[in-house]
This record gives sequence, C-alpha cells and structure tokens, in this order.
Amino acid sequence: MSSKLKVAGWVALGAVAGALTTMQLQANARSSLSPLPLDEMQQLAAVFGLVKAEYVEQVDEKKLINDAIGGMVSGLDPHSQFFDKKTFKEFREGTSGKFVGVGIEIGMEDGLVKIVSPIEGSPAFRAGLKSGDLISRIDDTAVRGLTIDQAVKKMRGDPATKVSLTIYRKAENRSFPVTIVREEIKVQSVRAKVIEPGYAWVRVSQFQEPTVDAFVKKVEEIYKQEPNLKGLVLDLRNDPGGLLDGAVAISAAFLPKGVEIVSTNGQIPDSKASYKATPEDYRRRSSDDPIKRLPAALKTVPLVVLVNEGSASASEIVAGALQDHKRAVIMGAQTFGKGSVQTIRQLGPETAIKITTARYYTPAGRAIQAKGIVPDVLLDETAEGNVFAALRMREADLEKHLNNGPEDNEARQKAREEARAKLEAEYAKRAEPPKPLPEFGSAEDFQLAQALNKLKGQPVIASKAPLEQKAEAKTAE
Repeated sequence: MSSKLKVAGWVALGAVAGALTTMQLQANARSSLSPLPLDEMQQLAAVFGLVKAEYVEQVDEKKLINDAIGGMVSGLDPHSQFFDKKTFKEFREGTSGKFVGVGIEIGMEDGLVKIVSPIEGSPAFRAGLKSGDLISRIDDTAVRGLTIDQAVKKMRGDPATKVSLTIYRKAENRSFPVTIVREEIKVQSVRAKVIEPGYAWVRVSQFQEPTVDAFVKKVEEIYKQEPNLKGLVLDLRNDPGGLLDGAVAISAAFLPKGVEIVSTNGQIPDSKASYKATPEDYRRRSSDDPIKRLPAALKTVPLVVLVNEGSASASEIVAGALQDHKRAVIMGAQTFGKGSVQTIRQLGPETAIKITTARYYTPAGRAIQAKGIVPDVLLDETAEGNVFAALRMREADLEKHLNNGPEDNEARQKAREEARAKLEAEYAKRAEPPKPLPEFGSAEDFQLAQALNKLKGQPVIASKAPLEQKAEAKTAE
C-alpha cells in the first residue's frame, strides 16, 4: 500500500451529500501544534462539575462528554462530526455497501415511499415487490408525514427480524400487506444497460467498496453485447460520493495512465497529496487491479457524464477529472460543491471523529468547494423545464460551510426564497401537483435522451437558465 493511501483510506458519505473522507485507523489524533488553552480548559471542567452537581436531574457523565465533543466538532463545518457507537457503526455500513434491511432502492412520491427498484435476490425481491409500488405503512406507522430517512430507519433492523409493509400497487389499484424478514443486503451501486444498438448507460449511485468491481463487471457485459460501442453515458446524478479510491479508479478507467485525477491541500503535510490514474493510487483492498480487465476501447469511446445538484464529492472528482482532461462532455446541472476532505480519527474501539483537513482540486487546479462542477451543456430536468431544481440544497446553502473567497450568502438565501415562492405560486394555479421526475435510465428520462443526442451528433435541447457560479481557481494555502 502506498504511503498516500495509508493516509487517504476511505471517502465516506456525508449527511447531505457525499463527504470526501479519508480513513486512518489510529487510536490517537495528531498532537496539537500549539499548547492547550488552560484557562478555557478549566472553564470546561468547571461547567462539567456544575452540571453534574446542580442540574435538576442526574445526568450521565459519558453523555455529557460525548455531547461536548459533538458540539465542538459540529460547530466547525457541516461535515465534521463525532461518531458514538451507533453512528460509527452506521458510518462503516454506509461505506461497506452492506446493511440489514428488506432490500429496496426508494424515493418519495405523494408523501409515500416509492420503490424505485427491489435489489435482486433481496427479501423484497423474493416477496414480489415491484418498481413503482408505494409503501403506505411500516408496521403500525403511517408513512405519510415521515421523512425518507425516518422511513429507512423503520425498515432497517436486526437480521432475522420481521417488518410488515402495506403496499399500494397503482397498476392494479389495490393495497395489500407483506411481511418481510430482514437480512443483510448488498447494495447495487452500479446499474447499466444497452439503451439502443451502439449506445449504453452506466449509472453509479454511490462509491462504495464493491463499486469498482461492479463497474468493471457491468462494462464487460456491455462490451460483450456491443463490441463496437459508439457512445457511453456515465450517470452520476444524485451520487452523493463515497470512497476516494473508487472515484480515482473509475476516472482511471477512461483516462490515460499516469495523469492526475485529483489533488488535496490543507494545513498538515499528510493533507497534501496528488492522486493519479495508476493502480498504486486506487488499488487498496487487494493486489488485484480490476481496471486492467476493461477493454482498451473504453479509453476512447465517446463519453457523456450526467450530473445534477445532488452529485457531490467523489462524483465531482470524476466529473472534474474527465472535464479537465477533455475526455467527456459534462451535461446536466451545476453540482453540489462538496470539495472538502474529512479525515476519520478513531478515538476508541467504537468511537471516532470526522474532521475536515483539506480541500480537493481538479487536475486544472479548480477548487470545487461551495462552487461545484459547471457542466459543458446545461440541461433542464424535463422537457417542460426544471421542476424541483430551485428548491434543492447545495453546499453553499449549508450553515458554516467552508467558502472559497467572498460570498453573499444573504443574496443566495433571498434568491432561493424567491424561487420557492415563484414555484409555489405556479403550482397553486395548477389543477394537479407536478409529476414526480421519471426514474433515471427510463424511456422518459429527458436528460438521458439529450445525452444520447449529443453522442449521436443530433440537436440537444439545452437549458436557457443562467449558470449559478463559476468554479474558482486554486489559491495558495
């Protein structure tokens, strides 16, 4: 393992979008570069003593300390975080590509949980659940009113435990109950298909441990079906990020060997690194290099990358690298803008902190933090225009986000509120609420259709909406 990858091990999912995260399993954090402020430390100890002695009820000492650590770290920026036993376990599950549940990819529709796709071989798949089914109840809890995260937590649980779902199947206009036994699920982070002769679509929904192997397998299957592939769409829309080595590997699959894919820069020496399209910079968990199995034609096949406001962190690394090396045409909407690096420092066997240690830069030196990747061709969400884009949160909307120079956050917030009011006024005039966006990769996917037109040299219906912000050039740190 290279010394760089000992430092930059994991890139993990963030709370809102993908967090570019390096993993270093050490018991102790780096020693302070300056003496501890003794007066403030004494105040902290004094407050702890007062709360312990005088609060109206007895308090748990461990919880007090954990809350103090959590407050200290979360006050830095939106992506720094303290992990207690439960959240550290969930964090590790998020990067492993495994969890215990029923096995469905979900979204929301009309306030209900919509099954986008049952994971093949999962309990939900075996129970006969289908794409488009709506979940109206989870055990005794009505789904309407729950957030998607709350619904997910209710469906997850311990292995071999049961969960009862009430399903509404619109195609048959009926509701029925299904009882499913939870088991360990392996997430399918890569989907792919030949859309029409000569053209294929590969979607990466997260960068997890199995993603690179799954990507290679799907591409191999495409080339067996279409050995003379004329064009490929790499779909990174709503990909929140994930493992750094996965982003480097998938970028390397399309780029010449040895070119730079991403660099990082921060205060400490360990945060200054450059990652290139070489096996040493992405092969971490085994000696095998799955990328070498890919057909040589993948290096030159015409390529379009689809991104949107939900594309963050590791997916922005891929889009930025392919754009800077002029290997692909980037289409869609300006990305989330998650361009900071968080390092995991393990405090004990079951606790850790995630702390921001660097910013990352594209090969051309662009800092993406709070800016994002600006597409070469801007697309609306549907043929009728943008439905929900103005309401989506991005990095620059998060409180305490790191910025790259002067920002007018008040003006941005005002613009968002005006856009929200305009949309609400438009929807109030309609007899029906706006239709949910079509599933990515479906025949109704407007942006995918425009990507195919681009590959074929046919006219593309580009958006007339103004770009939000230009990505910023690298500055010395």
